[in-house]
Amino acid sequence: MKNYLVHRYCFELPVKGFYQELILLISTCSSILILFNFAMLGFRKRIHIPIVALSFLSSILLLSDLVYYRFFNDFITIPVLFLADNMSVVWGSLFTLLRPSDLLLFLDTFILVIMMNRKSIQRTAWSFRHLTATIMLAILLLYLNFVMVEKGHPELLVRTFDRQIVVKSIGAYNYHLYDIITSAKSGLKKAAATNDDLLTVESFLKQLPKEEYNKKLFGAAKGYNVFLVSMESLQSFVIGRRIDGQEVTPYLNRLIKESYYFDNFYHQTGQGKTSDAEFTIDTSLFPLPSGAVYFSHAQNAYDSTPNILKKIGYYPIAFHANNRSFWNRGNMYKTMGYERFFSSSDYKITEDNTIGWGLNDISFFKQSIEKLKELPQPFYSKFITLTNHYPFDLDEKDQLIPKYVSNSSTLNRYIPNVRYMDEALKVFFEEVKKAGLYERSIFILYGDHYGISHKHKKAMAQLLGKEKLNWYDHAQLQRVPLIIHIPGQKGKQMDTISGQIDLKPTLLHLLGIRTAGQPNFGQDLFAMNRRELAILRDGSFITDRILFTKNRCYDKTSGEVTDKAECEPFKKDVANRLAYSDHIVYGDLLRFTNQAKKL
Repeated sequence: MKNYLVHRYCFELPVKGFYQELILLISTCSSILILFNFAMLGFRKRIHIPIVALSFLSSILLLSDLVYYRFFNDFITIPVLFLADNMSVVWGSLFTLLRPSDLLLFLDTFILVIMMNRKSIQRTAWSFRHLTATIMLAILLLYLNFVMVEKGHPELLVRTFDRQIVVKSIGAYNYHLYDIITSAKSGLKKAAATNDDLLTVESFLKQLPKEEYNKKLFGAAKGYNVFLVSMESLQSFVIGRRIDGQEVTPYLNRLIKESYYFDNFYHQTGQGKTSDAEFTIDTSLFPLPSGAVYFSHAQNAYDSTPNILKKIGYYPIAFHANNRSFWNRGNMYKTMGYERFFSSSDYKITEDNTIGWGLNDISFFKQSIEKLKELPQPFYSKFITLTNHYPFDLDEKDQLIPKYVSNSSTLNRYIPNVRYMDEALKVFFEEVKKAGLYERSIFILYGDHYGISHKHKKAMAQLLGKEKLNWYDHAQLQRVPLIIHIPGQKGKQMDTISGQIDLKPTLLHLLGIRTAGQPNFGQDLFAMNRRELAILRDGSFITDRILFTKNRCYDKTSGEVTDKAECEPFKKDVANRLAYSDHIVYGDLLRFTNQAKKL
């Protein structure tokens, strides 16, 4: 009952109707019975030991899942478990997610310990017949679970991209077992991969529509320095918004008028969050469905933007005032082709210039530009901001606008944090101009991932002036700002449906570098014949007419559910793009390209 209640009411699983309720109940029962039988193998004569141990350990696992879910709105996976360096930094945020009611998860353990110590309780030995019967019951329930799931979600464990649906269907414990198996299988994929696998992917990419370059913009920034700025947790809904008469992003609102601004640009990150955004932008590949590429596949070969630009004389640098080990950047940046990485040890960080996770963005930009002035040109520079990170702690002295007022303390704190980052970006451009680096530079500013998750939907509905939000609204909230600023170019708002995967070919074309033959899954944002399509990591996709998410097809004109047949023509193509991109990463297929060049 504990497991069922936590699944049902603590996780926001899309459970509807008696049939799905029954599936959830059966899946949790089968999970417990399987764990129980494993525990019983060594303790048949002391049955009380595995019962209490199972109660305690299941509570620990549930609590871990619950805290992780509150933070990421997702379920933990095996690759993420090995990101120990990340956990040490995130720990402060995790403690804010613990609640007094979480102690109830251990209530059954407490009761069982009391019962175990009472002399009136008889401790029964567990016979082989009992063990056989419970194993058969567990297998029966597990089989029934999969039969019922297959009826509603055919081939769920083969083609799904949504962990919530998997957990809803087979339970958290069975999901973790499934995750262990899939993680082990992915490790074997690299060993089994051959050059033929790369040829298959290349054949698929050649079948995609060829881009027609925008002649006016191709090479518009040739030889320019590149500034790539990751705006932490910034979503598009704050752009141009006023709260109590005050602009949330006054500087960005002005910058947009002098820049190319993409208002239908979606983040495409998975569990790797900021690191996934970095990976996708630099490689034009999708992040993985589980874990973070930056950690699990840091030794792969990649046809990344820094590696490409380095060949024509650019100096790639990364600036991020966090530990080198966070998201394994110290190793991954070398793989991606960055010549220099300025991390927390390179900055002067004091109590006065620290906000939340570390060095505040204003100090970060000022110190970074000082370092940048001494480096070779042209350069490809990446700046990862930090202040606007959950839990969005900001001292009153740093708040430039009041907190928002809603039932979500997270959203309330988010608004003044965004305003602070906007001010930091103003300082950034001022420092660049002072350093004499503005005129012959191109600036790309992008939001890396969402800051406000779906669980704050009531407060978000209030902010957006809606009665309530549906899954269509949630998908639209995955839009993040993209600003491409080229000094001297007139500003223009672009309605192009796009995502982070499109930035690599877009930037290279602006620099006058052709991308034909590169393993890019994105398209030039300025291409004359580009297809209006953005694919999210969970398998959701958006076109100019429809939006598909959570197994629902929405008409974009009305925002309401429409006939699924409208979305069917896109599903196979979307699934293929995600799958072939995954093949490149899992199999480290681009190493065969490098080997061929050496020969």
